[in-house]
Amino acid sequence: MKTPLFSALKRYSEQKPVSYHVPGHKNGTVFLKEYRCQFQELLKIDVTELTGLDDLHQPSGVIAEAQELLKQLYKTEKSYFLVNGSTAGNIAMIMASCGEGDVVLVQRNSHKSIMNGILLAGAKPVFLGPEYDLDAKAATIVKEEIVLEALCRFPHAKALILTNPTYFGHSCQLDKIVKAAHEKSIPVLVDEAHGAHFVLGEPFPPSALKAGADVVIHSAHKTLPAMTMGSFLHVQSNLLFFSKIERCLSMVQSSSPSYPIMASLDLARAYLEEFMDKRKKTSIPSLVQSFIVLLEAFPSIEIVNSKDESVVKDPLRVSIRSTNGLTGFELQSIFEKAGIYPELANNDLVLFVLPLSDQLDLPIEKFTEAGKLLEEAGDLSDRHAPKVKLEKESAHITELKFSYKELERLDTEFVSISDAIGFIAAEAVVPYPPGIPYLMPGEDIKKEHVEYISYMLNTQTHFQGGSQLKNGKILIYKIGKYR
Repeated sequence: MKTPLFSALKRYSEQKPVSYHVPGHKNGTVFLKEYRCQFQELLKIDVTELTGLDDLHQPSGVIAEAQELLKQLYKTEKSYFLVNGSTAGNIAMIMASCGEGDVVLVQRNSHKSIMNGILLAGAKPVFLGPEYDLDAKAATIVKEEIVLEALCRFPHAKALILTNPTYFGHSCQLDKIVKAAHEKSIPVLVDEAHGAHFVLGEPFPPSALKAGADVVIHSAHKTLPAMTMGSFLHVQSNLLFFSKIERCLSMVQSSSPSYPIMASLDLARAYLEEFMDKRKKTSIPSLVQSFIVLLEAFPSIEIVNSKDESVVKDPLRVSIRSTNGLTGFELQSIFEKAGIYPELANNDLVLFVLPLSDQLDLPIEKFTEAGKLLEEAGDLSDRHAPKVKLEKESAHITELKFSYKELERLDTEFVSISDAIGFIAAEAVVPYPPGIPYLMPGEDIKKEHVEYISYMLNTQTHFQGGSQLKNGKILIYKIGKYR
């Protein structure tokens, strides 16, 4: 199996070179002694653009070769390594596609990096509301008819930006959507951060690349064996300029890219290539089922699935909820006490992300301990829970009253959350994970927003943004109420 970048780094480290260059740890020789053993092997390949190790921003050697192998695996026109995460890829693809005042169609339950990319580009977002699954208690996909309606209403949009799959693994068929957008010469940009493994085909949902999307972003580190922040950007388009994408990538990526991260991307691609073996792929359903059977053995836990037939689910994402009145946060805490760490929790659910592997470690003693703790927690079904109307994403098309450029000129002030109804939000409220903005700058603050934000503040929800939320305040624009 070819691993050009990793192999070059390995050859370099085997020479036992003496470093008179950056970084300052000098191949791991300058480091706190008591912690050196944890980092030593990695630091030997944490180097800079030395002779023979190429340059991510102008690749012509081993990095170019590694990216070429990536392109061949995903069958794209060009593929790139990202060292600043999918965030960098999302921002770069948006900045390369649109500019000041351009209309872009964007899925409302997109990651905050998508929204930040639109803000940086100065574009005008038209939001496409997703379906809300009452069983899964999560926003899922944007219905095909909503996207097609938006394409008809905004035929001169500069881009259609979608998220596929969602954090919870909800995906959909994109073929008709991509075809309709291309008929109007609108490029389709897809944040497929959680679907780097979809290239394998069944039992996984189809990749946006297979549907013909123009640019697709993959967080390799989320589902492949790559280091955190390691991601891919893929392009297959006659609607966008490759040179502009590369220029934007160079703007948002570090000028000192991490060689360990890039090497891990090289190895992750090799791992995925090896996983193309049918025997490995066919083992996935039975491994997932064994995990589900283990969870279903707990009488107070149920598996949560969407009942929407148009939603295709990634089998590596397994959501559960308590049938005994525990919140998702409380359920997560019980598993963590037993040494089992899920991906995330919200007030209703706990999400597990299973490995892309033909083997699955199921430590029975830890799950047995979790079962005992669940039993000790008892039945809390009668516990008083706050009566809150859960915000349901409306499956329709919405625009902001003001452009981001207009909003930048307005003054802001903090007001009590309870007094914010009718004003326009001047900051994002982002429960994290998963990092999907619940409220964004420029959106009208409604009663249900205030109720649900207040509700989340009374749970263990962690926020990014909303700097004064914990003090009961939210930032608004000083332009009066919208009604």
